[in-house]
Amino acid sequence: MIKRIEHIGFAIENAETAKETFDKILNKSSYKEEEVASQMVNTIFYQLENSKIELLAATNSDSTIAKYINKYKQGMHHIALLVDNLETEMERLTELGFEFIYAEHQLGADNKRINFIHPKKTHGVLIELCEEITNDNTD
Repeated sequence: MIKRIEHIGFAIENAETAKETFDKILNKSSYKEEEVASQMVNTIFYQLENSKIELLAATNSDSTIAKYINKYKQGMHHIALLVDNLETEMERLTELGFEFIYAEHQLGADNKRINFIHPKKTHGVLIELCEEITNDNTD
């Protein structure tokens, strides 16, 4: 079941200057910075009352974020929806004709298992499904 918007992700060119900008806008510092080596990205998270903002900076010119910025420029990249069971939602949505970027879930930032619904089936919107990793679902 989809629970809520977990975060909105923004592709950025420069983590340091973007962090300064968002610190000012939100009047707070980020609560977490994390590198996700498998995605070749550095992430910066801001906690809001009921959701988060994630800034994504490429660590490699071959990363998805670097390619996205080269094609579209920096800006909103995706919207993430928190789900209670990622595998169940992937099965449900696949049966409804949606396609996923990855055949199986990936380990993402901020203690999450993730997968993305391909934007060709969502009117151009990249939607990330994410599930909090607990002791019950550590892989």
